[in-house]
Amino acid sequence: MLTETVMDISQAEEIIALALKEDIGSGDLTTNLLLADEAKRDAFVLVKSEGIVAGLPLVEMIFRKLDPAMTFVAKAKDGDRIKAGTVVMEIRGSYRALLSGERTVLNFLQRLSGIATRTAEFAAAVKATKAQILDTRKTAPGMRLLDKYAVRIGGGTNHRIGLFDMVLIKDNHIRVAGSVTAAVAQIRAGASEGMKIEVEVRSLTETQEAAKLNVDMIMLDNMTVDEMKQAVGMIGNQAKVEASGGVNLESVRRIAETGVDYISIGQLTHSVQALDVSLKIRE
Repeated sequence: MLTETVMDISQAEEIIALALKEDIGSGDLTTNLLLADEAKRDAFVLVKSEGIVAGLPLVEMIFRKLDPAMTFVAKAKDGDRIKAGTVVMEIRGSYRALLSGERTVLNFLQRLSGIATRTAEFAAAVKATKAQILDTRKTAPGMRLLDKYAVRIGGGTNHRIGLFDMVLIKDNHIRVAGSVTAAVAQIRAGASEGMKIEVEVRSLTETQEAAKLNVDMIMLDNMTVDEMKQAVGMIGNQAKVEASGGVNLESVRRIAETGVDYISIGQLTHSVQALDVSLKIRE
């Protein structure tokens, strides 16, 4: 039903290159002035708080750009729940590369693990209901591929990747068109065959209107739980139903129990609490 775009962490080369350029620029002044040779050292990645780890393949991808001969021994994999104090990767390579790449590695690993951990909390809260947890486009600029990867690692489902892979008619689109019906008709007149269409509705009146239009999904925007229950009944099997707006861990279970198919949650990616991770170089 949702996007068929396949995202893989191996597609992150451009993001990594930009992050290294941003941090290292013309060179790591401190490390380059301090170390005159390319001596090898051992290091390890330590997770210091409990959570779901995500982004471990990036550690190798980043460090190998700085030292192609660097070696890695994984002690965990993306998606594992890690206890505080767990070593998740052993590394051996250039001392200079380890120091120069440390911050970039941790920036990615902490953010992605934080997203995965938060997503897992929401996924656990709706367990045994049919509702799936969705992300949104409220991602860090340039980081969407990785932010949405982390959501999947945490047990969530990706909504559309961008504006290009699915039609989502929102309130401002409806204002331009004049009504839900007019907006759908205009979109259908120009859309390619098979293009998925979702419509955002803000009231039960709009819900009733949208339910007659044979769209793929209807998003219930900022409705109360009672309104959602009524909306699900109105829609029946005419479309999949998504709930959106102000969802938190205290409310998500009640929302799931209304019978919606999906619950989209912006805070998965726009309000990330980074997991506490560090890189230690052995003495």
